[in-house]
Amino acid sequence: MKLLTFLHDGRMHAGILSAGGVAPVEEINASHGTHIPNDLLEIIRTGAVIPDPAGIPLLPLGEIHTRLPYPTPPKIWCIGLNYRSHAEDIQAVQPEEPGSFMKPSSCMFDPGGEIILPPPDLSSEVDAEGELGVIIGKTCRFLESGEVRDAIFGFTTTLDLTALDILRKNPRYLTRAKSFDTFFSFGPVVVTADEIPDVDALEVLTEHNGSVYSRDFVRNMRTRPFELVRFHSDYMTLHPGDLISTGCPKGARIKAGDRVQARIDGIGALDAAVSQGFRTHHHTVG
Repeated sequence: MKLLTFLHDGRMHAGILSAGGVAPVEEINASHGTHIPNDLLEIIRTGAVIPDPAGIPLLPLGEIHTRLPYPTPPKIWCIGLNYRSHAEDIQAVQPEEPGSFMKPSSCMFDPGGEIILPPPDLSSEVDAEGELGVIIGKTCRFLESGEVRDAIFGFTTTLDLTALDILRKNPRYLTRAKSFDTFFSFGPVVVTADEIPDVDALEVLTEHNGSVYSRDFVRNMRTRPFELVRFHSDYMTLHPGDLISTGCPKGARIKAGDRVQARIDGIGALDAAVSQGFRTHHHTVG
């Protein structure tokens, strides 16, 4: 199934995407007498079984606004330099083990939304990177290789952003270079794992202003998705909804006025506009 979260008539809904539109979970519940959560993260956490939505009245895609599948993943892991082409692009050496790092949920923006570049005095060289995302479906630790597939809920597209000039100063600045507001998104579609029989055959593309900027197949990753899940389960417990963004073939340098898209045929496309940010003050009164 292809699941998504969307805004309709002023309310957030979970739904199932089909060629003709979206079947809202609430309509599925009403038709089948089920109690599926109207929240995608809760669907993942509870392991809810969704019946075939055939025959459910569909909302046309033009009447909905897609949102993040869920706004606060328990953990966001990203993998650096997982493709040789990306390492060569930024003149870096691929690590022997996965070069993983974590990102805060505060850097998220909605699919189809806006990447706001940092103020120029903080960074003026930003890459946008289209990637394959793996979504964990079960609480797990110390997975064996043969157990990994069963621990995965599904796959999605992601956009990961990097302030290259900050990173270039010192590799220890990686978290800072990766964590500006609007430096990450995923979705809008989450495809359940049963629909992707051969993950290695997927091709990951980054498109910049309507043209393909980089592309490569998952099979060419240094550490492929199933092994990334197994590897990280050795170091910490993985939870339903955790997201592993598996790396980019090559990032596109972006500037205000650009459009960028991550695309993986069979999973979906995630696009964003780019604008320039400036220093503004946000005060919270408590």
